[in-house]
Amino acid sequence: MFDIGWSELVVIAVVALIAIGPKELPGVLRMVGQWMGKARKMAAEFQGQFQEAMREAEMADLKKGFDDIKEAATGFTSNNIMTSLQKDVSDAMQIDKPVDAQIASATGEPVEPTTPAEPAPETFVEAETHAAASEPLAITREVQPAPQDITPAQDAPRDAKAS
Repeated sequence: MFDIGWSELVVIAVVALIAIGPKELPGVLRMVGQWMGKARKMAAEFQGQFQEAMREAEMADLKKGFDDIKEAATGFTSNNIMTSLQKDVSDAMQIDKPVDAQIASATGEPVEPTTPAEPAPETFVEAETHAAASEPLAITREVQPAPQDITPAQDAPRDAKAS
C-alpha cells in the first residue's frame, strides 16, 4: 500500500514520542491500532459483500441462461411441427380406429359412444339372400387356425417287456 521503509518509521516514532510525550504514547498507539482494526474489518466486510453480489449476479445469469435453454427445449418437443405432423400421420394410419374417432382426435373433441340399433327383420332377410348367393357380407381378414398340440393317445399299446 504505502511505501514506508524502516527509516521513515523510526522518524515517525521519534516525532510521536516528542510531540505526544511518553505518558500518553501507549494510549494513542492503542487508539490508532483500534482504528486500523476497524478500517480492516470494514474493508473485509465491503470486499465480502462485493464478492457475494458478484456471485449472485453470476448465478442470476446462469439461471437465466438455463431457463432460456429449457424453454427452447420445451419448444422443440411440444410445439414442433414435425412432432404434430408425425402424430397426425400415425393417427391417420391407424386402421382399427373408426373415421369419427380419427376426426375427433384430430380436432380434440370427445366422441360419445353410440349403441348399435336393434336388428330389423329386413337385416335378416338381407343376410339370408347373401348367404344363398355365397357372397361375403363384409371384407374381413381370414384368421389362420392355431396349430393344436397333438399328443399320443392314451389307449395306444406301448412296448412292454413280458416277464
